Amino acid sequence: MSSSVPTSLANGRYQLGQLVGRGGMAEVRVALDKRLGRTVAIKIMRSDLANDEIFLTRFRREAHSVAQMNNPNIVNIYDSGEETIVNDSGQTERVPYLVMEYVKGQTLRDIIKANGPLSQRDAEQVMLGVLNALEYSHRMGIIHRDIKPGNIMISDQGVVKVMDFGIARALDDSAATMTQSQGVVGTAQYLSPEQARGETVDMRSDLYSAGCVLYEMLTGRPPFTGDSAVAIAYQHVSEAATPPSAVIPGLPKMWDNICAKAMAKDRQNRYATATEFKNDILTFMNGGVPIAATFNQLTDLANPVARGGETATQVMTPPQVTTQTNPVMPVTTNPFVETEGETRAQQREAEQQRKKKRIIIAVVAAIVAIAAICGIVFALTHAKEAQMVTVPTFSSSTTEAGAEAKLEAAGLKIKVETDTNSTEPKGTFTKQSPAGGKKVAAGSTVKVWFSAGPSTGTVPDVSGKSQDDARSALEAAGFKVAASTQTEDSDTVAKDNVTRTSPAAGSKQSKGTTILLYISSGMTKVPDGLVGQSKDTVLKTLQERGFNTSVEEENSDTVPSGAVTRLDPVPGTSIEQGSTINVYVSKGKEQVTVPSVVGATYASAKATLEGLGFTVSNSTQGAKDTDLVTAQNPTAGTQANKGASITLTTKSASSSSSSASASSDQSPTGGTNNQQGSGQGQ
Repeated sequence: MSSSVPTSLANGRYQLGQLVGRGGMAEVRVALDKRLGRTVAIKIMRSDLANDEIFLTRFRREAHSVAQMNNPNIVNIYDSGEETIVNDSGQTERVPYLVMEYVKGQTLRDIIKANGPLSQRDAEQVMLGVLNALEYSHRMGIIHRDIKPGNIMISDQGVVKVMDFGIARALDDSAATMTQSQGVVGTAQYLSPEQARGETVDMRSDLYSAGCVLYEMLTGRPPFTGDSAVAIAYQHVSEAATPPSAVIPGLPKMWDNICAKAMAKDRQNRYATATEFKNDILTFMNGGVPIAATFNQLTDLANPVARGGETATQVMTPPQVTTQTNPVMPVTTNPFVETEGETRAQQREAEQQRKKKRIIIAVVAAIVAIAAICGIVFALTHAKEAQMVTVPTFSSSTTEAGAEAKLEAAGLKIKVETDTNSTEPKGTFTKQSPAGGKKVAAGSTVKVWFSAGPSTGTVPDVSGKSQDDARSALEAAGFKVAASTQTEDSDTVAKDNVTRTSPAAGSKQSKGTTILLYISSGMTKVPDGLVGQSKDTVLKTLQERGFNTSVEEENSDTVPSGAVTRLDPVPGTSIEQGSTINVYVSKGKEQVTVPSVVGATYASAKATLEGLGFTVSNSTQGAKDTDLVTAQNPTAGTQANKGASITLTTKSASSSSSSASASSDQSPTGGTNNQQGSGQGQ
């Protein structure tokens, strides 16, 4: 597109973001709807096509076609409009745009390109979504005309969304299959034979394209490939596709029948409706035999000419009458002998003439008889066709009274049946026989089933099972399984196996409820809450959860001896299942030898002891930092826990000095004092 495309549309309501897709007619950008605060996708027509009436008509038709439809398998259209832009030539143009539902996911084309063929179950789920969309659009009178993997989105939640109704037309406007330049509308690999020939299309043309998509999902490649679109279109018209089971060995041959039915060259031999196509797939995947595809196969086997066999046409040819001349008779002079010979020759010739006449009469009579029989058959056929009526098609919104009214209006009778296996709400239409669109004799009875309501069941425990086994168990119990899964860590469940389900195992749920599988990543987390517990308790817990352990001891000031101080890796770390965790166990506080601080000042002694991790207290009241330590407890050389309390006893340094001086000043004449002392002692 031109660089002149604005950054916003509709007077700033839609703020344009990054480009997410580009096609031959338009480009798609993600955008923010400022008014409603939601993310949308906006399809903007290429500015260089703004003056092309064909593309303008197609673009506007898409808005009109899809705006009237509301189906979970069809991308919704929210808004449309035209924006004025200035093109590269400086001219003003009005370029139309569509505001659509934003689907976060991938196209089916990208999924097949990245992963190759889909599993049978995934192919079934995608095709059911596509057929649901076609069933609805056909009921609304719209033919898509361009069903292909690139127009099928798979959301991150596994929801199938059909998009791009850019060349869709109403059923009463389906004759125009060619563009004005006589280019075939559609994509070559998925083009129905009638589209390739430029003929009228109908609902069965979409079903042919859907059959091509199913073929590609099963095999990983389109049914026909070639060097050009013309070469591929020729194959669609005149060649049969290789059966899927021949491309993928081991694939059930019933898929060959279903694809062949959907991709029949003559649309009269295809599925008549998307419902019939869907019912065959559901029947096969549930273990039954698809009715339409099997009937088609039996018809082909009974009538090889109808399926393009090589049986030669036998022509009944009247026997040729040859005239056999008599051998030359010898000449005789007897006139009687000569006359007799001539008479016999004349008799033989007359007999031969009579035989010729009888043969001619028989052939003419046979031709007249055949013509008469053909006339009678033709008359009876037309009389029978005049008495044939089309069975109405019903939907999930059809009520019992509504079905009866439609059938009576068509000259048919109704027989109401109860569908006890349905997961739909009670009274919901589920199926009919014959299918809608079939031709039946007037006055025939049509069976119509209505749901008895979903029954409940217990969600089975599938933890530890493989995904395939879990799906089988859940589906056997009557539940559906979500196409997408969630991954989570697990201590014991092996990688890629199921850890749990949502809703949980053992809960009561309605049959048909969709179950989400949680899958093991093969990783787990180091458990929390074990530090401080006893060694035996921690080792037992870790080993029960599948871990290997290694034990080491270390001192701890805070954790008592015998308890776990820490784990390595630390709690909360993601590690592989069965990894080794190092468990560190406390052997108590660190033991330190108490040094001797007697004789040092209190300040110096305190600094020394605290430097070794002890706490210090003084038993002497009113002590000063300059006082000298006279005693300590515990005593020097004792082993004590790091952080233990050391009690010091101090004495004033001046008192010590005074005592020392008094002692040194005593003389031999000091007896008076001694005497006095003695006196006191007496």
